[in-house]
Amino acid sequence: MVDPIVHRRLTAILAADVVTYSRLMGRDEAGTHAAWKSHRRELIDPKIAEYEGRIVKLTGDGLLAEFPSVVNAVTCAAMVQRGMRERNADVPQPSRIELRMGINLGDVIVEGDDIFGDGVNVAARLENIAKPGGIAVSAAVLDNVRNRLELRFEDMGEQTLKNIDRPVRAYSISLDVPPESGAIDSDPIPEGPWEIEKPSIAVLPFNNISGDPDQEYFSDGITEDIITDLSKISGLFVVARNTAYTYKGKPVKVQQVSQDLRVGFILEGSVRKAGSRVRVTAQLVEGKGGGHLWADRYDRDLTDIFALQDEITHTIVDHLKVKLLPEEKRVIGRAPTGNFEAYTYYLRGRHFLHWHAKSYYFLAKRMFAMAVELDPLYARAYAGIADCDSFLFLHYNADVPIDGILATSAKALELESGLAEAHASRGLALSLRERHSEALAEFDQAIALDPNLFEAYYFYARACFTQGKLDEAARLFQRAAELKPDDYQALLVLVNVLRSLGREQEMKLAAREGIARAERELTLRPENPRPAYLGAVGLAALGELDRAKEWAGRALAIDPDDRLAKYNVACFYSLEGEHERAIDLLVELLPGATHETKRWVRYDSDLDPIRSHPRFPKVLELLG
Repeated sequence: MVDPIVHRRLTAILAADVVTYSRLMGRDEAGTHAAWKSHRRELIDPKIAEYEGRIVKLTGDGLLAEFPSVVNAVTCAAMVQRGMRERNADVPQPSRIELRMGINLGDVIVEGDDIFGDGVNVAARLENIAKPGGIAVSAAVLDNVRNRLELRFEDMGEQTLKNIDRPVRAYSISLDVPPESGAIDSDPIPEGPWEIEKPSIAVLPFNNISGDPDQEYFSDGITEDIITDLSKISGLFVVARNTAYTYKGKPVKVQQVSQDLRVGFILEGSVRKAGSRVRVTAQLVEGKGGGHLWADRYDRDLTDIFALQDEITHTIVDHLKVKLLPEEKRVIGRAPTGNFEAYTYYLRGRHFLHWHAKSYYFLAKRMFAMAVELDPLYARAYAGIADCDSFLFLHYNADVPIDGILATSAKALELESGLAEAHASRGLALSLRERHSEALAEFDQAIALDPNLFEAYYFYARACFTQGKLDEAARLFQRAAELKPDDYQALLVLVNVLRSLGREQEMKLAAREGIARAERELTLRPENPRPAYLGAVGLAALGELDRAKEWAGRALAIDPDDRLAKYNVACFYSLEGEHERAIDLLVELLPGATHETKRWVRYDSDLDPIRSHPRFPKVLELLG
């Protein structure tokens, strides 16, 4: 018997889909459907035809197309994404339809009008790792368009893609250079970190040289406020605060930091606070060569601190030749409070908040409350109180009224509507009230205002999980973990999301990194049970049961009344096979549990081993 001939061809494959399509449909089904049809009819389909492509199939919220030319496929994708930017310019962020695209050059199997095979699968997986509004391509695509298009490519490294048995080298495309001007980019893979789209800068933590470790909060505050101001400038790329702070207290070489963070410039400095005076030194360094572009020393009264920060920000802007928009000038020059004492309390509160442990949340909340008492119009201090209450409720089951978080965040937004952290806290409170569409709008707004805000992605991810939106939850947890390299929580919660999605290899990677981060946290703050109980579940996922049992016992020893410790230890017992003990803990903690905890029980894959247990109906009964 002769095997039938399998028809194959080499082709350029483009996969595209709409970001968060299910959320958009849930918010406005008719409007989203009509907008997507309009984008396809007026932009996407005509561009594909113009560049000799063919739509192979539609998937409701996406499409698969093939092109006879790789250059045509990449040019078409770039033109479509630019066109989508223009069409979205006047659309509010929560309602925008944004695309992710992946392009691969590969061998495909042809059956009628359809195509199959590894080449198609790689394109689809590349689309999954592209940024919203972005394009990810394989090395094969890059090799074929090299020197033929005026586009820049940023190396994303080796990517482990779902159901692809080998790592794939991936690149993202910069869309800020016109694709059809005919110029050639002779070296599309950057040799180093130098800026691709706009000047890029990392602000390293300013050194506290006051001789008093207790003044650390003040030098950190100045650093963070400079980062915040620079981040408001559309013409700059600024490394997130959490990433920059991984270098705190470490000897650094500017050129190596520049290479690691892929930025062109580094700002570093020091702060000496003595009595009513402060001395701040700052220097701007060019990352590639290590040369100083500017350095200065400022001796001022403490009451002049806002003017000093403003001066440093404008000096950086001038040296990097960045043009400020009129609104950016107004926002950067606006002092958050006229009361310096309130500002110092706020800085202390923010300092404690970053330590993410129960006792420090209470301490931070007291500091923010003192700031509000001194200046009742201090929006950021209200946002700080809301953040503390959100984390106390979410992580420690503290008796914090949800209506109180809503009221506090509303007050912050009434005073300063563009405060990203207040939008994030309000989104969490709304999601706990099960007002999901309002919550998603708040999270979207927070991210639009501050794309580097850890809390926005972390709260958003948890809200998605409790609604069963696992793919979206995984993406958001991963982004949160990227933004805060010392955070263990997002990665360890991500573990059971990835298990539910069947992404075993990714799950193990997340567990290993999350455990390493949790171990560092336990060393720094041994009184905190959270890294211990989350780490126990991560260790169980890796099969390290003896170590997991030790961590679970440690969590309950630190705080035997902590409901979330009990819940996560129940998850560990479920995975380990001690099903009776797992159910005992769930039955003990579910009466009086929050809506979120109950929803977590419904979707948590850690509890799958006990769902068929004869006593599990009792757990379901307690869920209501």
